[in-house]
Amino acid sequence: MTVTSNSLRSFAGGILIATSLIGAVYLFGPSEASSTGKEEPAEVQKLSEDEMVKKLTSKGYVIHTEDQWSKQLKAMNEKQEEASIKKDDGKVVYKTMLTVSTGMTSIDVGNALEQANIIKDGLDFYKEVEKRGLENELRPGTFEVESGMSTDEIISTIFE
Repeated sequence: MTVTSNSLRSFAGGILIATSLIGAVYLFGPSEASSTGKEEPAEVQKLSEDEMVKKLTSKGYVIHTEDQWSKQLKAMNEKQEEASIKKDDGKVVYKTMLTVSTGMTSIDVGNALEQANIIKDGLDFYKEVEKRGLENELRPGTFEVESGMSTDEIISTIFE
C-alpha cells in the first residue's frame, strides 16, 4: 500500500475538522454536566433531622449526637479501667481475658501474657511450661487471668 500526497492531505484534513468540532463543543457547550434524569425521591429530599432519626432508628440504627457519643465513650472507658485494674495493698493488679486458639503455642501464650502485663517474661513462662512437659497440653478457650496469680495458677488455668 502506497501513501500518496492526496491521501495524506485527506487524512490531515479529517483530523483538523474533528479537532475543530471537539474544540467548538468544548468551548460553546454547556458549562456543567446535566442530570441523568434520575432524581432522588421527594421523601428523601424533604426529610427533617427528626424524621431521619426516626427512619434510621426504626431500621435498627442507633443515633447519637457528638456530645452523647463522647459521654458514652468516657463512661465506657471508666468502666473498663475499673474492671481491668484494681488496687490491692497499693499494688496494681492487671486482669485480662486470654483467648487461646487452635494452633497457638506456649510461646504465643507467654508473649500474650507478657504484653498484657500478667507476667514479666514470656520466655521464662515458656521454659517453665516446657520443663513441666505441658507444651502440647494447651487447650483452646478463653481464660481470665490476672497479674496477682502465680505461674502455677496460670499454667493450671490454661493447660490441661
